[in-house]
Amino acid sequence: MRKLSDYVPILDWGRRYNRGAFSNDLIAAVIVTIMLIPQSLAYALLAGLPPEAGIYASIVPIILYAIFGTSRALAVGPVAVVSLLTASAVGQVAEQGTAGYAIAALTLAFLSGGFLLLLGVLRLGFLANFLSHPVIAGFITASGILIATSQLSHILGVPAGGHTLIEMGATLLSHLGQVDPITLIIGGAATAFLFWVRKGLKPLLRALGLGARAAGVLTKAGPVAAVVVTTVATWAFGLADQGVAIVGAVPQSLPPLTLPGMSPDLIRQLAVPAILISVIGFVESVSVAQTLAAKKRQRIDPNQELIGLGTANLGAAFTGGYPVTGGFARSVVNFDAGAETPAAGAFTAVGLAIAALALTPLVYFLPKATLAATIIVAVLSLVDFSILKKTWVYSKSDFAAVTATILLTLGAGVEVGVASGVVLSIALHLYKTSRPHVAEVGLVPNTQHFRNILRHEVKTDPGVLTLRVDESLYFVNARFLEDLVQDRIAEGCEIRHVILMFSAVNEVDYSALESLEAINHRLTDLGVGLHLSEVKGPVMDRLGKAHFLDALNGEVFLSQYDAWTSLKSDEAVE
Repeated sequence: MRKLSDYVPILDWGRRYNRGAFSNDLIAAVIVTIMLIPQSLAYALLAGLPPEAGIYASIVPIILYAIFGTSRALAVGPVAVVSLLTASAVGQVAEQGTAGYAIAALTLAFLSGGFLLLLGVLRLGFLANFLSHPVIAGFITASGILIATSQLSHILGVPAGGHTLIEMGATLLSHLGQVDPITLIIGGAATAFLFWVRKGLKPLLRALGLGARAAGVLTKAGPVAAVVVTTVATWAFGLADQGVAIVGAVPQSLPPLTLPGMSPDLIRQLAVPAILISVIGFVESVSVAQTLAAKKRQRIDPNQELIGLGTANLGAAFTGGYPVTGGFARSVVNFDAGAETPAAGAFTAVGLAIAALALTPLVYFLPKATLAATIIVAVLSLVDFSILKKTWVYSKSDFAAVTATILLTLGAGVEVGVASGVVLSIALHLYKTSRPHVAEVGLVPNTQHFRNILRHEVKTDPGVLTLRVDESLYFVNARFLEDLVQDRIAEGCEIRHVILMFSAVNEVDYSALESLEAINHRLTDLGVGLHLSEVKGPVMDRLGKAHFLDALNGEVFLSQYDAWTSLKSDEAVE
């Protein structure tokens, strides 16, 4: 029976919390807070929401994850891909800038949180394994391109719209004559500076004699420098009056208590997008959490992660936020800064709460072009076209799935892209398992081992056909084995015995059982014996319950070597 601390991990790590962990968590929280202030504002802009929604979505959700999550370093909050998915989903049910848009975003977070929580309670975290990593990588790459393209309008100071790359590109091209020079200078300079910060600032600081940790902190604070400089310049030179779009007034308050919409029609419209956001968010979050946990020989519980992310999203729904998940960049920063427990996230939430109360007036003159530059630099690190080359070399079917996902996401929008990614992942799995690897094997001379006749010099017998089945048999692939045996028997009329080597078979479902019965019946009619070897205990028990073994016209051998020595003729050759 599971302990209460399994469901509420803070009861476990909290008992061992000490002054050293507190110090490390506090330092990490300060660094992540500095990073999150401009990032949260930027991602809210990407989601089509007021800038304060990004900060609100980074306070209560982080605290709830710290209580229910299992990762010591995962930093939960708004992320680029989920923000884009939010804008796409909510934009179809409400107009941006209206109260209905904000309520729809709250509802999306509520539905996403409820779905994740339900999966966690039912312990269905394994479902994430059905998503192909190459397909997800393809979707994230395409999403990064769409996000970066969508922000070019803020860099150029022109209106733009659309949900696909073609629509966005056409809109931008049609407004090129309206480019605002001052906005372009601010956005271009901020983008160039942020790219340089990522690659060049830390080596420069190290060359000037600064310690590695201090240089790392200042590098992570690079976006803050861009925010400060462009904000001061906009205020000092009155650039807002010259057409530069600014953030404007941001309420000085803690996250308000809010209620998601409960309209059946709204829930119906947002249900599918909420599920897709939940799936993508969970996969991204768990991948990051597992990677960071492995570095410290820790472990995470995917089912408890579902509960942690579910409660975080529910928290966002009732405190003015929108869907959240574990972010790669902020989690890596949190880990590198020395975070030891989820308390670092709670301290980050406190820092953001202080910022929401005291610092929001300072961002009044912050150019939206600077926030757009922050987003562009962040998401372009997600773009990885090398996945195309890797999958082309390794697996053509994976390459086809990745390419289709990228093209569908760019050409039809993120919702179609993520849905196609899920469908393609499942289809790819079913296609591969529908054609299980079955090898004809023979005896390696002077041993009792059997290997593939196409790869090794082995002894074979024209009257004995041995097929090694290398996967479990179930309804998707059962007919494949049946057809393979039928075709092989048709080719070789000399065959007197067929041995199915089951050393790799862990499961035989009812459809596969019927196929085995059909094979047995057909071979009996042909006067050919059907035998099994190396059948595992659980599989043997299952076959015995169905009386298949009673009807088997041959024998079940403990080992393949026993079957070979019993059935081979004197005609066996190398």
